[in-house]
Amino acid sequence: MFIEQPAPYLRWIYPHALWRMGRYDQTIYLTFDDGPIPEVTPWVLGVLQHYGVKATFFMVGDNVRKHPEEFKQVKDAGHRIGNHTYHHIGGFRHGTSSYLRDVEEANKLLQTDLFRPPHGWMKTRQYRSVRRAGYTIVMWDLVTRDYSRHLNGRDVLRNVRRYARPGSIITFHDSLKSHDKLLYALPRAIEWLQEQGYRFGLL
Repeated sequence: MFIEQPAPYLRWIYPHALWRMGRYDQTIYLTFDDGPIPEVTPWVLGVLQHYGVKATFFMVGDNVRKHPEEFKQVKDAGHRIGNHTYHHIGGFRHGTSSYLRDVEEANKLLQTDLFRPPHGWMKTRQYRSVRRAGYTIVMWDLVTRDYSRHLNGRDVLRNVRRYARPGSIITFHDSLKSHDKLLYALPRAIEWLQEQGYRFGLL
């Protein structure tokens, strides 16, 4: 979706998903989608370690299969792991059974109860099926759009500064198409959030 904050109707479609945490608590929740990959994930881990921040990584199962060392690095650093399907599949192109099979195939490697659907969309039957399987579905309060080829690092930082608020679940991506924006925006975003008095929590 090409929006920084989710429209109200999306929260209505997925009413039991986590969109935002406590709105009166000065805590921010950083999340990263689509990894792990060796070109980006270790750099992200280094930035988080430098600032003493923990985050949640929603991982693609096939990337974990291909890059087990980076997966281990994330776990060893004390970050949380979330499921982002095995093949990064879009829900609207798959039936409920095949979608859930892909989720469960990823979870053989990930071993987590957190799930985020690729692209932030899935059919309502898939949503109910994933919930029945025991997953907490995590969406976002702010997607930085660091994946967009139409934005640069300053734009991504501006999105954080404009839309972050108490309890925000913020989505970045440890992916190749986001890397150039992350280099500029991630450390500056963390510094700005700390200057505003925010703490960083784990989901």
